[in-house]
Amino acid sequence: MSINSAMLAGVSGLTANSSALAAISDNIANINTVAYKRNQVNFANIVTAQAVTGRYSAGGVQGLTRQYISQQGLIQSANSSTDLAISGDGFFIVTEKGFGLTDADKRVFTRAGSFNVDSDGYLRNDAGFYLQGWPIAANGTINYNPSDLTELNSINVKNLGSAVQATANVTLNANLDKRQTISAAEGTYDPATRSMADWEENSDPATGTQPDFSIEMNIVDTMGGTHKVSFSLLRSAANPNEWHAEIFAIPAADVTGGPSGQIAQGLVMFNQDGTIDLANTTLFGAAGAAPTISLAASGAGGTPRWDDGLGVGAQDIRFDLDKLTQYASASTVRIVNPDGATVGTVVGVQVDEGGIVSAIFDNSQIRQIARIGVATFANPDGLQAVSGNSYRATIDSGEYVIKLPGQGGAGSISPSTLENSTVDMSAEFTGLITTQKAYSACSRIITTADQMLDELISMRR
Repeated sequence: MSINSAMLAGVSGLTANSSALAAISDNIANINTVAYKRNQVNFANIVTAQAVTGRYSAGGVQGLTRQYISQQGLIQSANSSTDLAISGDGFFIVTEKGFGLTDADKRVFTRAGSFNVDSDGYLRNDAGFYLQGWPIAANGTINYNPSDLTELNSINVKNLGSAVQATANVTLNANLDKRQTISAAEGTYDPATRSMADWEENSDPATGTQPDFSIEMNIVDTMGGTHKVSFSLLRSAANPNEWHAEIFAIPAADVTGGPSGQIAQGLVMFNQDGTIDLANTTLFGAAGAAPTISLAASGAGGTPRWDDGLGVGAQDIRFDLDKLTQYASASTVRIVNPDGATVGTVVGVQVDEGGIVSAIFDNSQIRQIARIGVATFANPDGLQAVSGNSYRATIDSGEYVIKLPGQGGAGSISPSTLENSTVDMSAEFTGLITTQKAYSACSRIITTADQMLDELISMRR
């Protein structure tokens, strides 16, 4: 009967508008939720077969929920370096467990990047999910598999121990005075019996030779210990552009080798324009040899080597002498810059646009820990929403593909930012008003149909 169909159509209208009100309520409630994606109930009419010509049976309406997951929210700056947003397509991969992950543990996807370092050192967002990434090996390699979630681990930025970096390079910027007078001891100088290292040790002119100029620096060994090393020079009488040179440890006991901790000895040569002539410099071995000194490990064979009591590993140190000059001005040191760092602990975390998470140590070292993976879907609007502002894959969404941030269509990571909710307050309040009016109108349909049925029933009296 048409009156019954009208009443049922009104009921369907109440149901559809109730769903619309629920979606609007969710949107308004989550207007400040990080990376929240608005929902909307769209209406579609239901058409019933008209069995009798001239009579119309109402079909009503059905509400179809649509998720706007693929819509990009506004990215705004945040205070924390671990607040992250994805600029472009893709989702962070997260899990409910920080450690002990197995294949059976579920992984979900989110764009809510409000991550903080928890008490165990894991990056965890406000919903309690742990951020996943590929661990970076000590040599910088990543075991990358775009279709295997189990290759990812929860990122921990504190369970790293201490960081030590042995000195590998020394930058030396100095000038040697071309006007330097020849020392009286230069004629008796011998790097084996009357070395500059010997004089530095005991100041005995009978066994050592006082250098004309010395440059001292600190070297960090493989265990983070600090050692003083001297780069000493003596003007040669044989050639106006030639200097005797020695590199030795202070104290000599740190190194087992030549006289009084001597590590290297030879000549440093200069061109006629005052620049260094590395092609004819013999301080590091044969003329033209790479400007590198090598110290064997403690207890190892060969000399020079670190003292056996130190227990440290082998070490090669390269000297950058391109800025060592011989000009007619006072001998002076401009810059001595050895790299390396003593023992340090984690004091901060940084993330770059490529998704590389690095730990910052208080000794100024930066260690790469992991690289964040970004999951993309053929149809992100087909994902299934779950609690915690996250999603699961469905048949409609298609299979995930894990990509490196900024590559293969995946969005890049934007550090120290957060993605805002996509909710538009003015649009939601407008929808709230129209939904309320539509609901009232549908209720009036039911009231009118009820009155007409009353009239029909009263006809038999």
